Amino acid sequence: MSKNTKQSSAQIAKLAAETLQDKQASQIARSLAASALSQVSGDKQTGAQMEDKAAKVLASDHYSAATKQLAASVLAQANKER
Repeated sequence: MSKNTKQSSAQIAKLAAETLQDKQASQIARSLAASALSQVSGDKQTGAQMEDKAAKVLASDHYSAATKQLAASVLAQANKER
């Protein structure tokens, strides 16, 4: 299985950190933020379950632009073969 070596950018890392500190952030936004932050360095990639969550966020009209930005970043770091 191939490995996706993309990492979260500094801009996404900042957004993720702000999201985690925001007491008003939704649970899905927080989980996407945590996933994005875990992929700032190293060789971690998005798991199948988080990939599904991120895809659902992007397909929905009910999430903010910031949450969708996190979802897009997380999805970009998913395994290409899935």
